[in-house]
Amino acid sequence: MDRLRAYEIFMTVVSRGSFNKAADLLDTSPANVTRYVNDLETYLGCRLLNRSSRKLSLTESGEALFERCKSILADVAETEALVSSNSVKPRGRLRINAPLSFGILHLAPLWPEFIRRYPEVELDISLIDRVVDIVEEGYDLVIRISRAGSVNHAARKLASSHNVLCASPAYLQQHGLPQTPEDLKDHECITYTYSGDEWSFTDNSGKLHQIKVKGKVHTNNGDTARAMALCGAGIIWQPTFLIGPDLASGALVALLPDYKLPDIDVLAMYPSRRHLSVKVRMMIDFLVEAFAGTAPWDKTTDNKN
Repeated sequence: MDRLRAYEIFMTVVSRGSFNKAADLLDTSPANVTRYVNDLETYLGCRLLNRSSRKLSLTESGEALFERCKSILADVAETEALVSSNSVKPRGRLRINAPLSFGILHLAPLWPEFIRRYPEVELDISLIDRVVDIVEEGYDLVIRISRAGSVNHAARKLASSHNVLCASPAYLQQHGLPQTPEDLKDHECITYTYSGDEWSFTDNSGKLHQIKVKGKVHTNNGDTARAMALCGAGIIWQPTFLIGPDLASGALVALLPDYKLPDIDVLAMYPSRRHLSVKVRMMIDFLVEAFAGTAPWDKTTDNKN
């Protein structure tokens, strides 16, 4: 008896609720389906299904096997995908969601190379800053910016980015240079939806400082906060993937060097670790390769330092 085939047939009978329907789906005869299930029950030494003229129901042993078979068959499918991914060409539509600013600055320049490597893949890219439901909204892959270590989904880390408190030279000349987080209470701070108006810093000794700031502008878009800071409108904190070049050129000046803001991770998130399609796997590997080593947004700031 082919046990793997027997497990597959048993799972199909249970999910379809009928030997005949399972046979139709598997393109075999009802007698063959019945034989496999009977042989499986004989091999295991227990009844798996209660049979009646109207319906099938699982026995206690059948329920236990059904749950285990889900995992067994999923593991087999995942293993086959891993082995075949080197020989199967990725093809079809790949739906990707990413944050607006990061998608424009750091992902858009990569897409032409991916299409060149995998010409049979069609990219469908949505740029949205809100958190999306990967499964409900039908995405194959979601790029997400998250506080380091805070995500429990199936995900692959692509890169990290530092958050930096900063302002323009013009603002600092007019309002002075803050020396401690407490000083921020007397400054105009441009707040951002995903960081709020309570800013947290860690000093060199590891002590946490939480400061409630105030300002006339609150925005859900990092580019808006950056543009206002460049115009001298106030103090912001934003990731280096957005303001790295401004820090390197001196257009923005990093503040409070003895206090650290929480870092963030750039993650490639997907619905499940199991049954990962070849096109999704190839895209994840491609992005990992593109962001390997020092992130491009930190190269300019590192060189300046």
